[in-house]
Amino acid sequence: MPYRRLPNTDSARLRAIKKALDMGKDTPPFRLAYSMKTLVKLQSFLPDFENAISHQRQTLVNQSDKSRVNQEAARKARMYITHFLRVANMAVMRGELPAETMSFYGIAPEDAALPSLATDNELIAWGKRVIDGEEYRIRKGNTPVTNPSVAVVKGRYEKFLEARQHYKTVSRRAADCVTRTMELRREADEHITNLWNEIETRFATLTEEEKRTQAERYGLVYVFRKSELSQQDLSPTLFGADQ
Repeated sequence: MPYRRLPNTDSARLRAIKKALDMGKDTPPFRLAYSMKTLVKLQSFLPDFENAISHQRQTLVNQSDKSRVNQEAARKARMYITHFLRVANMAVMRGELPAETMSFYGIAPEDAALPSLATDNELIAWGKRVIDGEEYRIRKGNTPVTNPSVAVVKGRYEKFLEARQHYKTVSRRAADCVTRTMELRREADEHITNLWNEIETRFATLTEEEKRTQAERYGLVYVFRKSELSQQDLSPTLFGADQ
């Protein structure tokens, strides 16, 4: 015997609910295969579920957009800080700046290697050290590093911090939307299971073939096992795999 297959994607869940509601519009209440209580629940639930799915998709798009902006801002900030440190280091090597210059940025004078800026956290920490160190060094009357200057580096650094904050905010919203949609998805599965149980109970006195035919009008899906399929079998109507 074919088995009933519940929807397993959001699109399929929406189709199942909408199909049942369409039958509720076109069928008198005394002939409807499920209760008015279930009808009211579905009518109330559907808008919330649709809005949650739409909101989740939009926030995920926004998150992707903000991620690209954040990555580009981080790339530029990283480049300017690296260039600044290289210029300062070369000026020290040429004797144009005193040897202790690099110590203002948290780098040992004898250490020729530049610090790692691979992660956002490293970029944030070292960016602050370099900017604070150079501003302090200038206040003490030392010759500023130029090309790039600390003001240019600071501008790129602050743009990165702003982009990162926007990205984190959107990411939190996206996570909240995903959680909310997951909750409503579980609720949708409960509604559809109860709905389909009611419909099958309504047609329980019919033959198996007649019961399936009537139930399918309400959106139920039955799948034949491979051993049950033959050239005479009708292909089952399947829900799409999109979500």
